[in-house]
Amino acid sequence: MGGSRKLSFVVVSVIVLTSLFAVVPTAEAQLRRDFYADVCPNVESIVRQAVTKKFKQTFVTVPATLRLFFHDCFVQGCDASVMIASTGGNTAEKDHPDNLSLAGDGFDTVIKAKAAVDAVPGCKNKVSCADILVMATRDVISLARGPSYAVELGRKDGLVSRASDVEGKLPQPTFNLNQLNAMFAANGLSQTDMIALSAAHTVGFSHCSKFANRIYNFSRTNGVDPTLNATYATMLQGMCPKNVDPRIAINMDPNTPTRFDNMYFKNLQQGMGLFTSDQILFTDSRSKPTVKIWAHSGQTFYTAFVDAMTKLGRVGVKTGSNGNIRTDCGAFNS
Repeated sequence: MGGSRKLSFVVVSVIVLTSLFAVVPTAEAQLRRDFYADVCPNVESIVRQAVTKKFKQTFVTVPATLRLFFHDCFVQGCDASVMIASTGGNTAEKDHPDNLSLAGDGFDTVIKAKAAVDAVPGCKNKVSCADILVMATRDVISLARGPSYAVELGRKDGLVSRASDVEGKLPQPTFNLNQLNAMFAANGLSQTDMIALSAAHTVGFSHCSKFANRIYNFSRTNGVDPTLNATYATMLQGMCPKNVDPRIAINMDPNTPTRFDNMYFKNLQQGMGLFTSDQILFTDSRSKPTVKIWAHSGQTFYTAFVDAMTKLGRVGVKTGSNGNIRTDCGAFNS
């Protein structure tokens, strides 16, 4: 009899604990595809129209928005904190050296999409800048003939943006595989996710200063990184001579720079990864098999990329009193 009472107590305790854990809210649980169905049902089409209009003005909209999303999520989480402008009393994330190269077209895309959403009476001040950035990123990838996919929504905008928080949070062009894996793992992302997300370099551009060390100052051989395709290295030297303005930019993908495809991986096979952190994905035996598979099958890469983008979009999501919905994406609510 005493044993039965003890067993009953254990069972009841387990049920109670299970129930408690079941109602504990999590950031990921708040995210869902139909989050704005009741308050702004047409939000995705509104954002898509605004992004498409911006895209027609300049292709830079694509890599600028995609890079903005990545830089946002990797610092404070996906909370649009990267969009906050610095004030006299605070140097914001966007003014950290690692963010100074973010193209203005990415910020402008989100600002214009936010204005379009808020122009609809029922939607005004109901949709976060963080969610608009997520939707805009999905849309620019699709516009560049990449995969189209559903996005999870329900993020709030962050309440903090400090340049000091950026330090050591973003991958560098000189990173090796261990450094890349460690940084992505810190955000709950696997090596497979890292390789997929690195393929964002299939669109966009880089400044000469970011890879000059590979074509002039490499410590071995004739100053050129031996993992770099010789013909490609000569081409890069022609576009980025030693005394060129370091802000001059060239395409990351020399073959299909305006299309989101798997050419990135084909380029790696040919020694045409622009950064050390790109080419290492093929020269390191741990990541090489994945590169080979995705170079062969663009659809397999797309599937992995969408999965990685979904996981990235869950990083550091703000909910409840940890965030709010900004009226102006570039400033905290007063």
